[in-house]
Amino acid sequence: MIRPSLLRPSRLRVPRFRVPLFLDLVIRTASRWRLVVLATLVVSATCGSLVSQQAAPAVVTFTLDFPESNPEHYTIAVNADGHARYECTGKVAQDSEAEAYRAEFQVSAANRERIFNWARQAHYFAGNIDSGNRKLASTGAKLLSYQDGQRSTTARYNYSNLAAVQQLTALFQNMAATLEYGWRLAYYHRYQKLALDDELKRMEAQARNNELSEIQGVAPALQEIVDDASVINVVRARAKGLLQMGSGAGAGH
Repeated sequence: MIRPSLLRPSRLRVPRFRVPLFLDLVIRTASRWRLVVLATLVVSATCGSLVSQQAAPAVVTFTLDFPESNPEHYTIAVNADGHARYECTGKVAQDSEAEAYRAEFQVSAANRERIFNWARQAHYFAGNIDSGNRKLASTGAKLLSYQDGQRSTTARYNYSNLAAVQQLTALFQNMAATLEYGWRLAYYHRYQKLALDDELKRMEAQARNNELSEIQGVAPALQEIVDDASVINVVRARAKGLLQMGSGAGAGH
């Protein structure tokens, strides 16, 4: 007769192997290095993000949408270092198709300071800046925005009672008018040279009436006209005179 104890399954003992000391040291060292590398990557990414936020240049942007005007849309963005970008959508001439146009230029130091001082006075456009007067005629949907490493604010308005916003609006609209001249002058110089004289006359009149700003922003278009011997002298003289006006842009004109 077989004893019950003999029917129990026997327990197999698996031999335990000891990891050699040098191999254990290698494993531990590798694990520590992985942690060090991971921690370094995390710290680097965090520091990089903080540095990029702190280094982000301040930008003031003005946008106008006005379907009844030409161009019907434009944007001017001015960085704290004075670098500016102008973009618009409209017709460069009455018989042309609507298209996009872009220009980059350097804003005068005086106007750069004015722009950022007025933005500060307007509390960086945080909150409502519109007058709320619905009886006023629409002069286009306007937008002012401010961005830097700490804040990002945007405000829409038709008309504002805030003096700083009024001054910013006038300055940006004068800058836009100047850059539109640059767009048209480059077009007429290439395709309709006979139209240059009237265009430059209008530009001169507006410049004298302080209706233009940052004339140096269109200096390349004016200089090409001055240098073109195929353009009549009176037109080249007008372009040269406007270039000289633009050379005084340090005063903010």
